[in-house]
Order: sequence, then C-alpha cells, then structure tokens
Amino acid sequence: MAEIFGSHNNLSLEQIEKFEIENNVKFTDIYIKFLLRWNGGKVRPNVFMISEEQGPSVLNVLYGIGDMYSNLTDYIDIMDERLPLGFIPIGGDPSGNAICLGTKEPYYDHIYFWDHEQESDTPDDMSNMYFLASDIDVFLNKLYEDDE
Repeated sequence: MAEIFGSHNNLSLEQIEKFEIENNVKFTDIYIKFLLRWNGGKVRPNVFMISEEQGPSVLNVLYGIGDMYSNLTDYIDIMDERLPLGFIPIGGDPSGNAICLGTKEPYYDHIYFWDHEQESDTPDDMSNMYFLASDIDVFLNKLYEDDE
C-alpha cells in the first residue's frame, strides 16, 4: 500500500458527518476509514495509469477536511457544476485534473480521473471521466513509482 505523509489533523466521525451534511454528500465506509486514518496528504508512490490511451499521471495530493490549503470544501466549491452529478474531487494531479470519488449510484465508491482538457459544456457528459478503481484502497494499492 502507498505511504501517505503530510496528513492533516485527525478527524472524528462527528466532524465527517457534519461535513457530509454541510456539503450534501454521503461518503462510503471505505472513504470514511481513509479520512479517519489519514485526512488527506501526499502519497508515495504517486504514479497511476489513467488508461492505455491516456497514459500515466501523478497524484499530487489527496484533499482533507479542515482548515488547510488542500481541503475538500474548497475543491468541491471550485468543481461545482464542472463534474458530473454524483462525483466530488478528492485529489488532483499537477496539471489541474481531478481524482474523483463517486458519491451516488452507479458510481458510488468508485474512483475516477476527470480530465479538464476534455471538459464538456455539459457537466454530466462522462466522456472525460476515466475509471481508475473500485474504491480508494484499491486506487492507493495501484500506485507505482515512475522508473524514468
């Protein structure tokens, strides 16, 4: 599993539940466990494959909850009406693309890559969304080192 460093302040279940209510989202059990343990941060290794066609990208940061630079609240606001309904940004790459968590069926718990270069005028257009993993743990386990 990937090593997470630079994590933010520990969260309580109550803080997560308050965040869910304030932001009208329902996190999965696996993502809640991730937030309770890490609350975002940087990851090593940090390279992941988007798709055969797209190639690899780098996970720059995973967002946390609270008063920090890379916080979920800010990024949910920034990406509001840009992501398809039922997705929130939970991380980003150095090029301004988003790592997204599905918060509604049929994408609930799944991790997707949102490519801003292919952004549509219609947010619910999924043509710039690439499936990465069935949940955050699987995604973190797929990360690898860049051998170049």
